[in-house]
Amino acid sequence: SEGASEEDLIDIGIRSMGLSELKPFDPKEKIIEFKMESVSKKSLLKMNLRQFCNETLSDSPAPGGGSVAALMGAFGVSLGGMVANLSAGKRGWDDKLGYFSDWAVKAQQLKDELLFLVDEDTAAFKKVMDAFALPKDSADEKAARSAAIQLASKYAAEIPLRVMETAFKSYQLLAEMAEKGNPASVSDVGVGLLALRACVDGAAMNVRINLAGLKDEKLKSALQEKVRKISAESESEFKKIIQIVESKLG
Repeated sequence: SEGASEEDLIDIGIRSMGLSELKPFDPKEKIIEFKMESVSKKSLLKMNLRQFCNETLSDSPAPGGGSVAALMGAFGVSLGGMVANLSAGKRGWDDKLGYFSDWAVKAQQLKDELLFLVDEDTAAFKKVMDAFALPKDSADEKAARSAAIQLASKYAAEIPLRVMETAFKSYQLLAEMAEKGNPASVSDVGVGLLALRACVDGAAMNVRINLAGLKDEKLKSALQEKVRKISAESESEFKKIIQIVESKLG
């Protein structure tokens, strides 16, 4: 299947060019884009699962529910992509290779977007904290601080809204895999579906809490309406797809 991750493609390139024959080739050290990225910021995505869970469990307020919601969405999409890849390689389904490969590629794109938002949600939270930490002694400082808080709060609401939108788009992947994917993997579709719904619902909570302090009532109302719309449509999609999954579980 063409739905390979960036890391898999790099590994294939390293092996095909024999870059590790003399000594281990570390792409994080040898590929300039990766090296610059690792220097520029501390990414949650660079942690292993235990480190991520430990960081979440700690007394640090971030990563919090927003980043975890985005990660749950990425897991849900990844399960859908896994089913696409397994279906693409299923014996006797050669005529369906292109169809499932296309979905695997889409899954990679959706997964990457949600993983980006895992880090971005924590970055958005930091912007809010930085804004609240600004000086407030003079009238000018108070005005600048208030404006910064409003701007940061708006961004902190927009990020989980993007999570909701991306996760909602991912339902189509799960629907196709539930309907047409390898029947032996239907439970994986079901778990992915549950993860996507949790992602949407969790992200919705984070939009709402970040809107609480927003003074622009028109903007607040517009974003609240988007949340309500996506949440309702998400529940509708979930119910339709879970029925297909349940019917095939036996």
